[in-house]
Amino acid sequence: MKKIVNTLCFMCSVRCPIQVVVENEQVISIRGNPHVPAMNGGICPKAAAAIASLNDPQRVRYPVIRDGERGSGRWKRVSWTEALDYTADRCKDIFDKHGARSSIYCERANLISDISKSFQKAIGSPNHFTHDTVCKGAINTACRTTIGYTDGQINADWSNAKHVVLYGRNVFESIEIKAMNSFISALEKGTKLTYIDPRVTLTAAKATDYKMIRPGSDLALNYALMHVIIEENLYDADYVKRWVEGFEELCNFVIPYTPQWAEKETGIPAGEIVSLAREVSKVKPAAVFHYGYRGSHHTKETYFRRSILILNALMGSIESKGGIFIKKGLKDAGYQNGLKTFSSQKFPEMEDTRRFDGCGQDKFPIADPSHGVGYMLPHAILNEDPYPIKALFAFRYDPLLSNPDYNTNLKALKKLDLIVASDVNFGGTTALADVILPESFFLERSDPLQMGSSLKPAINRRIACVEPLFDTKPMWWIVKQLAERLGAGQYFPYETVEDIWNYQLADLDIKIEDFDETGFVSLSDKAIWWDRNDGIKFKTPSAKIEVVSSMMESHGIPSLPPYEALDSKPEAFRLMCGRCVAHTNVMTQNNAYLNNLVPENRLWINDRRAMALGIADNDRILVESKAGKGEMRAYVTDMIHPEAAFMLHGFGHKEVDSKRSFGKGLPDALFQERLHDKIGGSPALDHSWITVNKI
Repeated sequence: MKKIVNTLCFMCSVRCPIQVVVENEQVISIRGNPHVPAMNGGICPKAAAAIASLNDPQRVRYPVIRDGERGSGRWKRVSWTEALDYTADRCKDIFDKHGARSSIYCERANLISDISKSFQKAIGSPNHFTHDTVCKGAINTACRTTIGYTDGQINADWSNAKHVVLYGRNVFESIEIKAMNSFISALEKGTKLTYIDPRVTLTAAKATDYKMIRPGSDLALNYALMHVIIEENLYDADYVKRWVEGFEELCNFVIPYTPQWAEKETGIPAGEIVSLAREVSKVKPAAVFHYGYRGSHHTKETYFRRSILILNALMGSIESKGGIFIKKGLKDAGYQNGLKTFSSQKFPEMEDTRRFDGCGQDKFPIADPSHGVGYMLPHAILNEDPYPIKALFAFRYDPLLSNPDYNTNLKALKKLDLIVASDVNFGGTTALADVILPESFFLERSDPLQMGSSLKPAINRRIACVEPLFDTKPMWWIVKQLAERLGAGQYFPYETVEDIWNYQLADLDIKIEDFDETGFVSLSDKAIWWDRNDGIKFKTPSAKIEVVSSMMESHGIPSLPPYEALDSKPEAFRLMCGRCVAHTNVMTQNNAYLNNLVPENRLWINDRRAMALGIADNDRILVESKAGKGEMRAYVTDMIHPEAAFMLHGFGHKEVDSKRSFGKGLPDALFQERLHDKIGGSPALDHSWITVNKI
């Protein structure tokens, strides 16, 4: 029997709407959901490879308890009852001695994050963080301090933009299908793309203009662009007068940051900086200086991301067609209520509300507690600061390979009394777990509804396409089972996913069957724009775009600090990391199809630097930093700045159960020092220096 299922992908965090063809309980094909405008039936290589992950015998196929040393790969298969009882009993022992605060829950932000956060609140722990803190905590903080929204609450109007400036945002490899289909259409109609990156990428190849900037100097470029825009009166004066707070301070601040000054910092000729400012200004407000996706490059990341938002403010492009829009939700579409959440329940008072990371508290007062500061995990464990951490719930997230400084991460994780992992695949942290509670693959499970805020908001549904192939469960079920065993089951009033859907929809005139035809419920046929003259709802204290940030200044953090020149090490390389189109973070390297496409990472180094070091393409090289060292192969090319080196993120797997990816390449975390943005809390993943020598 053949059926067609409209659902949501989860081969990366974008969650593209897809349509799955199932025949005789087997997934036959996957394509983009044709009911969703701009998907055009398209998917990326990762989505196409989902069938391989679904049927992979190297998946985590059943619950296991560790039966040997951590990382040995020796497991004892157990029933779900045994695994859950074991986990709960171990938790009770730890909580009796150290309190529930000694546990941390980390996850990749997903459709059950509301339930995950509820779990920690229900058991009495303030400690929860998501992968977003490692990926884009500084962007989140920049957005909240400047416009009052998070980065997840805004987007670019790709279809109508006339000029887009991207800073290392490799949109054609780290890809969102719907947005990129719209952007490609715009490019074909004449939209200009300026791409700024020390490395030539697929996005650089599609750009109208590419600028090979000195690594880490983007903030200097932006200060110079502001200088030109203000000096030549290229900004939208009416918009700035109405919506920008602190413009006079900005005018005075950028006076010394001339294009000639920036040329020395960035390597981009002063004339090109002036031309870029003029060219973008010609099409305002249909201009986008894109704020980025991964905002975890350097130690001044929050200031860099704020500078991008300020450039958009000068263009008058925020909440303007062809610029940056603020996403609209249920209330903007005329509904009185939103989706009901589990985390809004009244939970027991916590004995200690201090977080392990100090997020929203003493250490990072303006970072976002909804995502936390995961960078602080090894520090909290090793130093027992502010108190002992004994248990870690790691659900679809791998701190060992994702956080900087692999060796310190490993030391910290080995110190824990209990690691509970839940994942589809064996990963670095999963391999160290005491118990693994395997999650069903996204094609095998239904999840809570997703609020798809946008110009045309919708509610989206992930629904199971096939029954689980192995003895696995959805996370919402696993969390409820653990909560019941820990005396907190009353906060999870559901038995089935239909119960969850009905709970979420309780305050809305929307029924479950409304999703059946297309996989989503559209909330508005027309794009919802606020009146840019008098109707934009900025959520800052001033209700404006704050160049001088109330949030920052109230905590003694300067809004516009003087530029600090980067250090220089002629004998070393500034290490950068990033993605390719075939892989998602550390999730997909063992997928049979994707491993075949890109089986390992190599270190990109500039051809002139390589020649001086006697290194040829594909040579074995020794890479060293203050954090660690390792051997890998070189990729010698003229398509990277001489001061930079680059490696793909996500490789270097050592878990013996992942046979395809085992021992291939190295983790970038091995070389990344423990450096971070002190405001937003993001790790500075592109800030470490490495040396390279031929073996």
